[in-house]
Amino acid sequence: PERRSTKSIPSHLAFASLRIRFSGRARGAAGRDASNRTFSFGNLRYDRASDALGRRLAHFCSKSSRIGRLLAFPPFQSHRLLPGGHLQTLAGVYLVARPLTYRATQHRVAVSDDDAVVLHDDCPAGWQAGDRTALLLHGLSGCHASQYMQRIATKLNNAGVRTFRKDLRGCGAGATLARLPYHSGRSDDAAAAVKFIDELCPSSPTTMIGFSLGANMALKLLGELGEARCGGLDSAVAICPPVDLMACSRNLGRWSNRIYDAHFVSNLWRGARNLSAANGADESELNGLGRFQFPSRRPGRLYDFDDVYTAPISGFRDAEDYYRTCSPGQFVPAIRKPTLVIAAADDPMIPARLFEGIDWPPCVQFYLAAGGGHLGFIGRHGVDADCRWMDWRVVEWIEALSHECHNQDVYQPQMNTNEHR
Repeated sequence: PERRSTKSIPSHLAFASLRIRFSGRARGAAGRDASNRTFSFGNLRYDRASDALGRRLAHFCSKSSRIGRLLAFPPFQSHRLLPGGHLQTLAGVYLVARPLTYRATQHRVAVSDDDAVVLHDDCPAGWQAGDRTALLLHGLSGCHASQYMQRIATKLNNAGVRTFRKDLRGCGAGATLARLPYHSGRSDDAAAAVKFIDELCPSSPTTMIGFSLGANMALKLLGELGEARCGGLDSAVAICPPVDLMACSRNLGRWSNRIYDAHFVSNLWRGARNLSAANGADESELNGLGRFQFPSRRPGRLYDFDDVYTAPISGFRDAEDYYRTCSPGQFVPAIRKPTLVIAAADDPMIPARLFEGIDWPPCVQFYLAAGGGHLGFIGRHGVDADCRWMDWRVVEWIEALSHECHNQDVYQPQMNTNEHR
């Protein structure tokens, strides 16, 4: 099928406005769309195929008094050759599309601790001051060149959105610019990037798009901000956020997930050693700060790596302190900017049950797909221009948001903060 026109909202977007309205009355009953097998409860949606988890979310959400305008996505259906969360996850990493030509402009952005990160600026032809920008945050052991970062940046460029792909500390083009590593709690780094974009594009609104660990950073920053302003940030998208770091770490310890655990530890250990060697950081100096003692051998699991490296070098007491402090679920209730959260019921790394206990505010739209794995979401032919279901949902949501903002002089969601408490 041909690519949908970017000049208008796609026909299947079943809502008139992204402005959030609030109600003090409980919804009470579920809304059901029989044509696309999707159920909705207030501002949460999930595919019917989510089965048992969906029923539990239904029970939880049906008691909620929060009602939001919903985006009616076409339900995700796994590619016939890629059923199940594990195949979807692995295919998302190893099913590589044709290489994209790198044309971005690099910007160096100062962050705390005298470190710096790099933004990769892809500006589409015809983009003008005032048009939308997007900040993309990659996941664990990723960088600006990760497949999902390149694909979605390209699709957003085709839709007229200027994108900034951020290398987290010590990653990608910024490998030699940071002494300290990135972690899930570095929302201040994301804020620094947002403010830099605002200085570069002062009249342009910004959507922050986070993937996995990057999604955690996004949700944490939004919750910390509340109604406060940060550059031109007016919205966000979070894909597969590990909302409870401790639970996700334990889940990686299962035998069926050891392949992911080993993959992360291998990449992170190599990155940690390279970070120290590349920027000239003296391990004895770090030891002298009383913050860190470099492990003598590679940890066996991600939890162990965080316990002996990520936590102490970043100022946390141990891995449990790090996970408890930086898990974004505790920050979500304070979010006041329009936000889309997409997760998969069969994600092998993030148990879908973790989303049940989240207190979603009215401005957050949560969508639990029946499948897709972790950042996979490789669907069937005939729904979108290609099989990357996740990519098109991000593009469509931002197109709809931009359309709504364009029809208003100033985009300010109507809010009654008392109903959030």
